[in-house]
Amino acid sequence: MASQIFRWDEAGTAGQVQAGGAMLETYTVGPPPGIAPTLVLLHEGLGCTKLWRDFPRQISADTGYGVFAYSRAGYGASDPCPLPRPLDYMTREAVAVLPELLDAVGFRDGVLIGHSDGASIAAIHAGVQRDRRVRGVVLMAPHFFTETMGIDAIAQARTAYADGDLRARLGKYHAHVDAAFRGWNDAWLDPGFEQWDIRSVLDGVSVPVLCLQGESDEYGTRAQVEVVAERAPVPVTIHMIPDCRHSPHLEAPERVRADIAAFLAGLPGGATRSEPGENDA
Repeated sequence: MASQIFRWDEAGTAGQVQAGGAMLETYTVGPPPGIAPTLVLLHEGLGCTKLWRDFPRQISADTGYGVFAYSRAGYGASDPCPLPRPLDYMTREAVAVLPELLDAVGFRDGVLIGHSDGASIAAIHAGVQRDRRVRGVVLMAPHFFTETMGIDAIAQARTAYADGDLRARLGKYHAHVDAAFRGWNDAWLDPGFEQWDIRSVLDGVSVPVLCLQGESDEYGTRAQVEVVAERAPVPVTIHMIPDCRHSPHLEAPERVRADIAAFLAGLPGGATRSEPGENDA
């Protein structure tokens, strides 16, 4: 069962919540659930709450939504996780941990925003769990299948971690830095991961989707977002962002925030505030 220690802080601060058998680092800003809808931020394969930088505060100010971010087990200041990670670790996060976590923080109504691995987790959750509280999904640089160029970039990250300054840079954000890096890197470079493919989850998505991808993304091609429009039986908007690599929200923040705000405004109900109990499922 999820812990009840979580408290929402509108001013913007770190906290903790227990879910999925681990104590997880959290960050909240803006109005809590029951007052306004919530944007749930799902970080990349080497991310954590702090690596969203000022994006949570800015997107809350732009939209009037509350924002909830958390660091998955093994990342940031969250509890460590066992290694090696199973090759279906994104699916496990989406169907086992995330539902418990959303219940624990009082999520009532809102949108999932995922980046990279977090975007894949958001898509799996939308396509498999089909949580009625989720009104839309924003996928930034998602992965649905492996590509040679992406695997090559991940192999280069292994070299940078072993021989360069990547370990030192990541160590500023992750309490268990070796576990954070190896959990992601070892899984993606496992020979068995070449067969990883989650395109089928898109067939079950039942809410609108916004895809944002950098035209120069080093981890995935345009095919990763085009497959969403091909398979998801819902309205799908794709924005390719010029002069942008793998982190649109950091490399083109104003463009990304404007795209997300427009997407939210176009959802059924827009950014309407919720009365307590109104959206309980």
